[in-house]
Amino acid sequence: MRYLWLTIFFSTLIWSSIDPHDQLTWWLEVAPAMIGLLVMIITYRSFPLTPLVYVLILIHCLILMIGAHYTYALVPGFDQFEWLFDSTRNQYDKLGHLAQGLVPALVAREILIRKQVINGRYWLNFLVVCFCLAVSAVYELIEWIAALTSGEAAEAFLGTQGYIWDTQSDMACAFVGALLGLWLLSRLHDRQLQRLPQ
Repeated sequence: MRYLWLTIFFSTLIWSSIDPHDQLTWWLEVAPAMIGLLVMIITYRSFPLTPLVYVLILIHCLILMIGAHYTYALVPGFDQFEWLFDSTRNQYDKLGHLAQGLVPALVAREILIRKQVINGRYWLNFLVVCFCLAVSAVYELIEWIAALTSGEAAEAFLGTQGYIWDTQSDMACAFVGALLGLWLLSRLHDRQLQRLPQ
C-alpha cells in the first residue's frame, strides 16, 4: 500500500508543479503536504497509522496539490455550484477546508485513542473537534501572515474571491468536516484500530 500511496502522491505533486498558475502560491499550498509526508516518513516505523487515516491524508494532499496548481479560485468545475451555495464563487476552497476538518479529526482521534490520553467517547469527540478548530484557526492566521508578506500573491493564496466572511466560512467548513469525520468514520476507524499490532 505504501508504494501505491507514494506513487499517487509524487505523480500528483509532479503534475501540480508543471506550469502552475502562480509559483509562490504553489509553494505555499503544497508545503503542508510536504511537511505531512516528512512527518509520516519519520514516524512510519514507530507509530504507523491505520489504512483509513493514510488514505484520508493522501486525499487531503491531493486536494492541496490540485488547488496549488490552479489556485483555489480557478480549479475547473467548482464554479458550477452557485445553485447550491447561492454564490458565483469557485467552491474548491470550501472542499479544502472541509478536508481540513475531516482529516485532522481522524488523525487526532487516532493519536488520542492510541496514546490513551482521554477516557470516554464524549470527551474524545469534544477534544477532537476543538483540535480541528484550533488547526483551522492557526491555518487562517498563517494565511493572513503570508498574505501580508507576499503582496500581490495574497489574493491567489487566500482564495477569498472578494468574500468578506471567507475566514469565518472556512472555519465553519472545518467544523462541519470534523463532525462528519467523527460521525461517518468512527466505527470503521475503531475496527482498524483493533487490528493494529499493540
